[in-house]
Amino acid sequence: MINSTMTPQAITIELGNRLRVARLNADLTQKQLAVRAGVSIKAVVNSEKGKANIESFVAILLALNLVEQLNLFLPKPVISPLQLAKAQGNARKRASGKSAAQSKETPSW
Repeated sequence: MINSTMTPQAITIELGNRLRVARLNADLTQKQLAVRAGVSIKAVVNSEKGKANIESFVAILLALNLVEQLNLFLPKPVISPLQLAKAQGNARKRASGKSAAQSKETPSW
């Protein structure tokens, strides 16, 4: 079980172990998974050691049909209406009232 007392290295090793178990449960060799994921065998080996780059890790999850687990792993944050209003700042809320004809006058320079 991953928890907040673990070091980053321990967490990545645990994720690598889980990836290895998922590969074995799918009855795939490292080579077969690498071909399916479109990555090198070295990328699969490194991923299982907890030393993957994120792109290889996601490619492997896709190949194992586990990419949906990312929604549980890191859910999309929801922005509150108050935070959204603050972020928008003083955005225009209504038209200026000037007609389009007035703005098309030729300059007098």
